[in-house]
Amino acid sequence: MRADRLVATLLTLQARGRVTAAQLAEELEVSVATARRDLEALSAAGIPVYPQAGRGGGWQLLGGARTDLSGLTAPEARALFLLVGPAASVDPDAKAALRKLVRALPESFRTDAAAAADAVVIDPGEWGRDASDRPELLPVLESAVVQRRRIRLRYAAWNRDPVDRLVDPWGLVRKRDHWYLLGAVDGAERTYRVDRMLEASVTDEPAERPDDLDLAELWERVTSEVEEQRAAASATVIVDTGIVPLLHTQFGQRAVHEASVDAMRSRARITAPTEQLLARGLAGWAEYLEVEEPASLRAELMRLGRVLVERNGG
Repeated sequence: MRADRLVATLLTLQARGRVTAAQLAEELEVSVATARRDLEALSAAGIPVYPQAGRGGGWQLLGGARTDLSGLTAPEARALFLLVGPAASVDPDAKAALRKLVRALPESFRTDAAAAADAVVIDPGEWGRDASDRPELLPVLESAVVQRRRIRLRYAAWNRDPVDRLVDPWGLVRKRDHWYLLGAVDGAERTYRVDRMLEASVTDEPAERPDDLDLAELWERVTSEVEEQRAAASATVIVDTGIVPLLHTQFGQRAVHEASVDAMRSRARITAPTEQLLARGLAGWAEYLEVEEPASLRAELMRLGRVLVERNGG
């Protein structure tokens, strides 16, 4: 017997007030016998579900009884526990919320809900590296987003002096080990990396937020723009085929295996924010590749080689 089907049965009773086993079977796409067993199981679990005999009868949820998860469909309830469960492994507040959600379910299918919550574990670290700590300023930012209050930041980009900004916070995004604040300054969209914030404080000023804002769509647009900037320089290289996976590890999506040249070599296209960064990234693989184009990249690699010889040749 599936917990999600029992949730769906209970929600159907709440929505309709009274149903027959045949109506429930049609709604949930199960047999009449299965629908009847589910109704009897809910009743046996102490939920006030009773059959009404005679014409116009059926099963009814008496006394206005309702589950605290009445706004969820069965797939949504299952997805909720699968989602919150792994979050509980890294966030104490999520763990406390998960316990309350499980208790809100009827006792007869709490076990399955708890199993769904334990089905996935999130490990935010990488092999050989500890997981990054939760940024110290993150609770302040979360508070500003939830309360819809402007936030005053002191921010230091990696190549600039610190600046002060009054930001309308729209939402937070975590990508790998880094958190980002999405928002606006004077109506212009902005993205700030949380670990580059020196100070943050919530003001009493209400934040402006577009009514039709979709945070996921906004982040997708931000990432697309960043990828375009990171692909400003490109090169085509002939490389030993065995090195292609390592180039993917180093350059990520910006290393594209285009075609095989022969049994041992492949042609790949690689991009980076600047040609200098591209040259420095490829220099470590010098004995395994040759640059087809551009010629300026070959010149930069030769310059780096001369510098290495001059400083280390003695």
